[in-house]
Amino acid sequence: MSPASLSRPLTATLAMLLVGGILALDLALAGAPDLFAAPSAIALGSGAAPEGAHCSGN
Repeated sequence: MSPASLSRPLTATLAMLLVGGILALDLALAGAPDLFAAPSAIALGSGAAPEGAHCSGN
């Protein structure tokens, strides 16, 4: 298989297989994430007033 004989569909398939293999290996080694222990996707702040720096309003 020379680089000139690799078509776009074959290259895309090989790339997707590589990405899928890396994801499967990661899942096998680390286990599935605990979605209840994960931080929220959108963090709107802790509710505490900002102190110092440019966001304190001073």
